[in-house]
Amino acid sequence: MTSLGTTVGRPPRGLAMRSLLRADATVLLRSRTAVTLSIVLPIVILVATSFGKSQSRLGGSQLIIGLALTLGLLTSCLLGYSLTLAHDREVGVLQRLRVTPVPTWMIMTSRIVVQVATNLIASVIVAIVGSVLHGLSLSAGQYLLVLAVAVLGAAMILAIGQTLVALVKSTAAVSAVGRLLLIVFVLLGTLGGTGILGDTIQAIAGWSPVGALMTLFSDVLNQAAWSNQDGYALLACVGYLVVFSFIGIRWFRWDTQ
Repeated sequence: MTSLGTTVGRPPRGLAMRSLLRADATVLLRSRTAVTLSIVLPIVILVATSFGKSQSRLGGSQLIIGLALTLGLLTSCLLGYSLTLAHDREVGVLQRLRVTPVPTWMIMTSRIVVQVATNLIASVIVAIVGSVLHGLSLSAGQYLLVLAVAVLGAAMILAIGQTLVALVKSTAAVSAVGRLLLIVFVLLGTLGGTGILGDTIQAIAGWSPVGALMTLFSDVLNQAAWSNQDGYALLACVGYLVVFSFIGIRWFRWDTQ
């Protein structure tokens, strides 16, 4: 029995992290929207592009699978994560968690870890389905590289989503801006990368988050030798990750005030 005046210390960090991970994983798995965004939508794209001349018109099977993987990460991390975080902040969930004995950094780390793990599983499923539908034979090494690129891509897009929530206070506004960003990124990655919109837009698309990520996915699936283009794409992804992580952490607020 605790006597009066005794200060209750913080729970062990391992126990606190496991509890947070379990709670965040349960919430995410119960969200049908999250599953649809990260798995079903990319598979629909793969199925729709497996007929006729769609593969050659869109740049080949590797580029299509790369687009599906990138779109899964975009919708799940940019829309799913940012909307959940903004909603929890608006209804006071984050504020209530903040006054618990658990360190604040652990609260955010748990959410990010669960999100990245979910995206990894989704990426493996999409890569397997894509290779079957488009007749590709991927080695174990290629699947590992796909996982590595998926981790980098998920971290980069989560950083962009974190920045969105940090700079925009209202959940409705986060939803609107997030959808607008999604449209811009998808257009840059698909139309911009083909050169249809001109050389300037094509160059911008190559350096965009979606363009850089699609380049890495495509070259991994194509078993292409490492090139300067891959180096620039990797540099762009790491740069976006660092910059948006700094902004998202520096200006993030736990309430809407």
